[in-house]
Amino acid sequence: MVTPPPESGSRDLPLDPDDRPESHPRKALPVPIYLSMQRVRFSSPDAYEKFKVVFGDTRHHLMKLPGFLHLTWWEHPDDPGWFNECSFWTSKKALYDWHTDTYHKHAKAWAANGAIMEDIITNFELVGTRLLRICPTCGELQDKVYELAQEQAVLREQCPNCGFHFPYLTEQPSSFAVFKDVPLDQLDDVPGPDTEAATNGTAPVGDDRQPVDA
Repeated sequence: MVTPPPESGSRDLPLDPDDRPESHPRKALPVPIYLSMQRVRFSSPDAYEKFKVVFGDTRHHLMKLPGFLHLTWWEHPDDPGWFNECSFWTSKKALYDWHTDTYHKHAKAWAANGAIMEDIITNFELVGTRLLRICPTCGELQDKVYELAQEQAVLREQCPNCGFHFPYLTEQPSSFAVFKDVPLDQLDDVPGPDTEAATNGTAPVGDDRQPVDA
């Protein structure tokens, strides 16, 4: 929904309470999209350089997986030794499909053999996804909920008022940015066992029933 700017000329973006789970009904989220974040430190600069060679081939294997959506790699601006990996999946099962992939298993074994000093893994289930955009040409403000499984199509949408093309990142040879949309009719409509707790913000997804694996 497009919200016109106030007559005073100032634009007030919606307040944080609009982001609460109750503001986005569960029926708008037909599947528990799964998100994984890893905070990584390498044992040495040389280990990181070797890691980039192994990691660079990841995109070829991820794009073959039906449940893969998004992978990005980030370097912390205040700590050059702290790296973040973020990935999105159509379900918890889709992430575990990646864990059983032959390339992933060999890459993980290589990394665990001294290349990585620390890996902090945090997994979540999606509660809501929202896009805020202000067109630099005409000032049109967009504020809308959208399906994360269709993010690449949404990011390629032009400004509905003047047609401005917003910038977006495409797949990179380094595998530090890999993206894919999944048709909505291919998503599993049956919520997972942890969906209710994650939606209500009452519990993390990882539990004692199965290990949280990277």
